[in-house]
Amino acid sequence: MATPAVTPASPAIAHGKRFLIAWIVLSAIATPLVAIFLGPAIPPGNGSAQGQGQVFDNQVLVGVSAPIVIFVVVMLGYTLIVFRQRGAALEGPPIRGDSRLQLLWIVVTSVTVLILAGFGTYELVKDGAGAGQGPSATFLPSGHNKAMDVQVIAQQWEFTYRYPTYGGLETPHLYLPADTLIRLHVTSLDAIHSFWAVNLGIKADANPGSDNVVYLHTQKPLTIHVHCAELCGLWHGYMFDNQGHVVPPSQFATWIKQQKVLYGPILKDLPPYATSYFPDPQLRAG
Repeated sequence: MATPAVTPASPAIAHGKRFLIAWIVLSAIATPLVAIFLGPAIPPGNGSAQGQGQVFDNQVLVGVSAPIVIFVVVMLGYTLIVFRQRGAALEGPPIRGDSRLQLLWIVVTSVTVLILAGFGTYELVKDGAGAGQGPSATFLPSGHNKAMDVQVIAQQWEFTYRYPTYGGLETPHLYLPADTLIRLHVTSLDAIHSFWAVNLGIKADANPGSDNVVYLHTQKPLTIHVHCAELCGLWHGYMFDNQGHVVPPSQFATWIKQQKVLYGPILKDLPPYATSYFPDPQLRAG
């Protein structure tokens, strides 16, 4: 009696090894591409030291995020292709988790979040935060004692700018010298507004009677795009100014002289410069 032939068992497929190889290869290709090309394309750009820092932060964040996104996508794709149910859909056996894998996932994700939190905090404070810090700024950039003061005055529905260094001159558009550390004093005459210089990477709320300090280190000449980022009434959407500029210091000096000639006659009617701006004579200090 002939012995029936025995069909050799199919070798086990190393799914984990396949998945890891695909993930590592795709991550090695995609991560530098994303960090180099996508990161710098995310606003605000390199118009200031604060904006430049945010661009670098974007590069780091998308670089860290790329392998995580690829891990999820590859896992999903591999599962759908390799482990899809053929024929009638049947409920499979319950799957119990691997405690070692769960622990590894918790440790890796926790360490990643903590590292990014530390990195983000350092990047936030090293250039003066780039956001309003109230009347007494906690995070001060180097050389802050030599910063040029400019007051940002919000009202429904426009921004004006006052230069205490130049006699309290007030102008309708923001002009700043390039490669200069600026200390902005943001306030409001009426409702709550928010001063957002988009391509300079700074943002600070404008509250009535409050001096909200934000530091800005300008870089190269550019056109400044300012928007109100706080709902402040009917014409909030039209409260923007795209006519300000960062200009070379010599051009800024020339502009200041022109503005003094243009607005000099009304300086005597403005209240004395103060970090809290009250246009009502009954509320003015002094």
